[in-house]
Amino acid sequence: MNISITKTTNPIEKPTKDLGFGKYFTDHMFIMDYVAGEGWKDARIVPFAPISLHPAATVFHYGAEVFEGLKAYRRADGEIQFFRPIENARRINNSAERIRLPQIPEEDFMQALTELVKLDADWVPSGNGESLYLRPFLFGTDDALGLHSIKKARFMIICSPSGSYYKEGINPVKIMIEDEDVRAVRGGTGYAKCGGNYAASNRAGEKAAEKGFTQVLWLDGVDRKYIEEVGAMNVMFKIGGEIVTPSLEGSILPGITRKSCIELLRAKGFSVTERKISIDELCAAMENGTLEEAWGCGTAAVVSPIGQLYYDGKTYTINNNEIGAVTQLLYDNLTGIQWGRLEDTFGWTVRL
Repeated sequence: MNISITKTTNPIEKPTKDLGFGKYFTDHMFIMDYVAGEGWKDARIVPFAPISLHPAATVFHYGAEVFEGLKAYRRADGEIQFFRPIENARRINNSAERIRLPQIPEEDFMQALTELVKLDADWVPSGNGESLYLRPFLFGTDDALGLHSIKKARFMIICSPSGSYYKEGINPVKIMIEDEDVRAVRGGTGYAKCGGNYAASNRAGEKAAEKGFTQVLWLDGVDRKYIEEVGAMNVMFKIGGEIVTPSLEGSILPGITRKSCIELLRAKGFSVTERKISIDELCAAMENGTLEEAWGCGTAAVVSPIGQLYYDGKTYTINNNEIGAVTQLLYDNLTGIQWGRLEDTFGWTVRL
């Protein structure tokens, strides 16, 4: 793939502290367009700026959009590396297949990512817990109304230097279990990383925030009884010594961090079970004290211990509202590999 590069003549001032998450953006972005019958064309890196789209663009009217999230990390030796980027390339294509957006060749995805981060390498922060968050996204751009197959699309990547996703950092968060709204059902788009899934969570998310909770934990959309995932993360539990996580049955995101947690724990000798977990089982474990740990896992937060769960008018405290040993082990090992502090024996990292 030939990528044309137009460097900015007006560099953006880099933030020096309080990065937060997704608030600042680097000097450049990647763009590539698709036309049915012609394929992908006009790959380019240009100065970061607003984009122009036709008011009838498919993305606005029918939600034809998918996205990814991954990070570039500054190692102690100054080099930059990615964490399992090929998994993101494969997942965006899996999501695109569900929405019927065009596939992106994996080698093009990787080349675009690499060239963009090389150009904006000075934006990769080096502070504790900081990284360059990368947001690839793909959307329909057909300029005609009417529900039809997608003939035109655009693929973009933008970059944002970021700190902790949650203001609590690695401290335990408070989660509300939602039993009214549902986010996704089997056969729907739950396994795809598409904007509609997140839009569907807004109402419950606002309700949770008003009550002082950080996120919503979803139940399944059919029986309203099985645990699925947290709004921005997959979820895992340690119940009576067993590490369990909801099985992938088409309604939850196949998280890359989730996959990494499972592989890392199994490599260290832990037994991890992927299965259905009912709210009744979880409540019983919270009542009798066998719920030893609970945590969310995702690219943005890595792992986030859950200190409190709220359901049916009652708040349950988990592990004295402290981070548990397994959660800490996962955090230390995953972040150690991501930032290059620990040897990557899994082959997960890719040097820039």
